[in-house]
Amino acid sequence: MYFKGKAHKFGDDVNTDYIISGKYKFKTLDMKELAKHVMEDLEPGFYQKVAVGDFIVAGSNFGCGSSREQAPLAIKYADVGAVLARSFARIFYRNAINTGLPVVECDTAQIEAGDELSIDLEAGVINNRSKGTLIPVKPLPAVMIKILKDGGLAPHFRKHGGFNFD
Repeated sequence: MYFKGKAHKFGDDVNTDYIISGKYKFKTLDMKELAKHVMEDLEPGFYQKVAVGDFIVAGSNFGCGSSREQAPLAIKYADVGAVLARSFARIFYRNAINTGLPVVECDTAQIEAGDELSIDLEAGVINNRSKGTLIPVKPLPAVMIKILKDGGLAPHFRKHGGFNFD
């Protein structure tokens, strides 16, 4: 799995209410509509600034807060390629994988807003093309890569009739 795009940088403890405000997440089930409001409490107009495949880059504990799937889904439907963070709240991490949103644990201190990045999840490396540096990533288990390639857990189940570990 290979991704490339521009970094949009945030700090530590980005909670799910910052990702998608509670004032929106119960008004619609239309994920494209929710995506228009992703990250707006931290960066107004974020949806208009992010290009297809760009990355959210954050510090520690990204996705803390409620366990609702709207947060990773809103990010995914905003066409963000992946979320990179030093660490993730565990429930957000699993919800992201289950919804087909790539999440990458790495040292994000070496990434600045606007840096052009490419990520090879299977090789376990980020190429910061703006700085000419390589950043190792915490590898994902093969089953998680397979789930992501299939578009999430539900599509994976439909395709394989259950978990497929081969």
